[in-house]
Order: sequence, then structure tokens, then C-alpha cells
Amino acid sequence: MYNQGPAIGRINYSFSDPEEQNPSAKPRMAQPLPGSYPNSSSFPLQQYGAPVSPQGPYTQQQPYPPNAGHTGVTVQPTVIMTSRPASNHMSEFLCYSIFNLLFCCFPLGFAAVIYSAATRDANLAGRQDLAIRSSRTALTLNNVALGFGLALYTIATVLLLWVYGVIK
Repeated sequence: MYNQGPAIGRINYSFSDPEEQNPSAKPRMAQPLPGSYPNSSSFPLQQYGAPVSPQGPYTQQQPYPPNAGHTGVTVQPTVIMTSRPASNHMSEFLCYSIFNLLFCCFPLGFAAVIYSAATRDANLAGRQDLAIRSSRTALTLNNVALGFGLALYTIATVLLLWVYGVIK
């Protein structure tokens, strides 16, 4: 055993077993000899490498016979789904949407830009049905925004001409 006092690292044989009193012999370093392991369980002590006898509460059970009413595990083949771009792309109307966003009607133009981007994503993902719906919605929003913007510009021009007395 090691002394925890001032001479750290030296072996103090006064605290050791009488077998370790010989300084020329190697210390065992608290390792039990083979075959003399302490029994810390409630099972009977067995030598290392001895055949194992059934122990515990499950000794009466029999193992399953092979394939007793059980079929083997069936592994399904791996299916990898890839999407390919659609063969005919729908129009995105992105330039039309940006024009309406900047010059005609900001809220409707912004919604049209979002649907134009959704059309582009659906075209790249190969989702033809979603691309058709998004493209139609973007076109409808763009047409409404353009009509609203032209009507607003026309009304504003007529009012300004009436206020300044050009139109009576």
C-alpha cells in the first residue's frame, strides 16, 4: 500500500500484508489471484471458464424452436424518389410582378412576386400541378395590380388637371 505521508510514491511495508514485506518481490497491486475472485452476487461461485449452468428464475423455460410459426424478416427494397424538372415550364411572370410591385400597387405586386417565386420552385421540383396554380395566381394578381395602378394614375391625373383649372 502507498503511504499518503511525506514520502509520496514509496511503499511503506508496515501497512502491507506480511507477504509483501520482501522488497525484491513485485507488489501485487491489489489484484486477486486467478480463481480467487470474490463472490459479490447471490449466485454460487464458479471458476473462470467453467461451463455455465442455468440460473435464475427462468430455468424452466425452453428456447423457441427454429421457425416455430415465425416467418423471417422481409426487408423491402430501398426506393429513392427523385423529382425531375417538368417537361414544359409554366411562365413565372417575375418581371411583370416586379414592375407591378414598384410602379402600380405595392401589396398586390408583392403577393405576385411571392407566387412567381413559388412557380419557379414548383417548376424546378417537377410539380406541374402546383406550378400551374401558382402561375395562374401570379398572372391574376399582376393583371389586377396593373388595372388598379392604371385606374389610380388616371384618377390622380384627372384630379390634378381639374384642380389646376385645365379641365372645367
